[in-house]
Amino acid sequence: MSEKHPLDQKSLDQLFNNARSYNGYRDKDVSNAQMDAIWELMKYAPTSANCLPARMIWCKSEESKKKLAPLTMPGNDEKIMQAPVSVIIGMDMEFYNELPELFPHTDAKSWFDSDPENARVTAFRNSSLQGAYFIMAARALGLDIGPLSGFDNAAVDEAFFAGTTIKSNFISTLGYGDESSIFERSPRPKFDKFNTIL
Repeated sequence: MSEKHPLDQKSLDQLFNNARSYNGYRDKDVSNAQMDAIWELMKYAPTSANCLPARMIWCKSEESKKKLAPLTMPGNDEKIMQAPVSVIIGMDMEFYNELPELFPHTDAKSWFDSDPENARVTAFRNSSLQGAYFIMAARALGLDIGPLSGFDNAAVDEAFFAGTTIKSNFISTLGYGDESSIFERSPRPKFDKFNTIL
């Protein structure tokens, strides 16, 4: 494997320093190929035992956004309707049924199928990780995002995941951000405030 090097400053700015969460987007389409490209990046990032519990619904059509928007708090509904795409990051609570294929090295399915609490915690933690990977992959590909947690999980589950073992984790809008839609950046403390080296 070749030696790794830090990314250049322009790349770091795009991923972190200058990246923002957007409340509105420019009128510019996000293609199916771009959505596929996001998945092709995020699928390689780590999850426990390669469990990959995230199940994502990409609401691109007007119909799907109209179905999702009323299930969110006031203000978020407008963001969903205005964004080119709104993504529901769900989590399969029985993700372990895929483990014989995804993690064939050992019987990892047995770690979860008889331990519902372990499965629940693992599904939530790792789908959250995958949601973060989604954000970074989108930014890496020149797109912007707006994560949302103000919605009725039970209503979203009924509307989009009824009859499945999937539950919603969070939602994110996706597109080309409108700079006028963002607020002044909130504080980001220095290392010493929230970190301890032992």
